[in-house]
Amino acid sequence: GSPDLQNVNITLRILFRPVTAQLPRIFTSIGEDYDERVLPSITTEILKSVVVSTAWGCPWPLLVGTGQCALPWGGGIPAWPLLTHLTFGKEFTEAVEMKQVAQQEAERARFIVEKAEQQKKAAVISAEGDSKAAELIANSLATAGDGLIELRKLEAAEDIAYQLSRSRNITYLPSGQSVLLQLPQ
Repeated sequence: GSPDLQNVNITLRILFRPVTAQLPRIFTSIGEDYDERVLPSITTEILKSVVVSTAWGCPWPLLVGTGQCALPWGGGIPAWPLLTHLTFGKEFTEAVEMKQVAQQEAERARFIVEKAEQQKKAAVISAEGDSKAAELIANSLATAGDGLIELRKLEAAEDIAYQLSRSRNITYLPSGQSVLLQLPQ
């Protein structure tokens, strides 16, 4: 357990290699099974030291190799602790995930609010533009008459007639005239 009462699972690997010149003294004082006697008793302490010192520095006055810290034991058995795996408890992991989801939802809500504000501004600007256009058209009609409207009607009728004349499926018969097909009335 961590100080904040979270379960933390840590896998620690300890690499060790005795100093060759110290082997006779190690064998006589500890025995040939020195690794089975020494390492289990100090593994917990190494783990605590490694966890406490995860400021990514090396807490021991030691040999520093390729990113690991070498622990020089008085018995001539330097060891290199390596954290190989670290996981937090289920509850802590779920809490972190829930916090991330909540942050994402807050960002999404903030985006929706900003989008709505932009749409509101766009609608106001569009309405102001439509109002100004209507005002200009009204002023133009008041000063110049409705000749422009008649011109637009003629242009629209011309466009419609052109489109109908190009279509093969439509026949246009003016009312009151039977000249085209010689039909009796």
